[in-house]
Amino acid sequence: MTVKAILETKGHDVFTLGPNEKLSEAIRMLAEHRIGALVITNGDRKIVGILSERDIVKVVAREGAAALDIPVRSAMTPKVNICNENHTVNEVMEIMTRGRFRHLPVEKNGLLDGIVSIGDVVKRRIEDVEREAEEIKQYIATA
Repeated sequence: MTVKAILETKGHDVFTLGPNEKLSEAIRMLAEHRIGALVITNGDRKIVGILSERDIVKVVAREGAAALDIPVRSAMTPKVNICNENHTVNEVMEIMTRGRFRHLPVEKNGLLDGIVSIGDVVKRRIEDVEREAEEIKQYIATA
């Protein structure tokens, strides 16, 4: 199973924000859309960073309430791990586990094409295991 199959099911929509927006706007978007991360772009779908809830907690712990007025670029993670539609579910799980993060932007032709979360990956992996188990049961029943 590949990232392409996940995106075909969930879609390619991604919530993004510009690096010069205030952190308060990022927090509002995360809360409003009930998501855990925003991909930071320059408006051209070129990925320049990612901002997660964890990034926000770090800057608020350091800056206090003043953090709400700082630009997103000061809180985001600028070195973003990415994947493409040809990555397998197992490869994406390995990337996320090794990097200890839960969101992985998908890039196509150098531009943002989607995002996969650990929830997407686990859901797909469970579906695969259940399908495989059912196929084994059918094989045993007809043998």
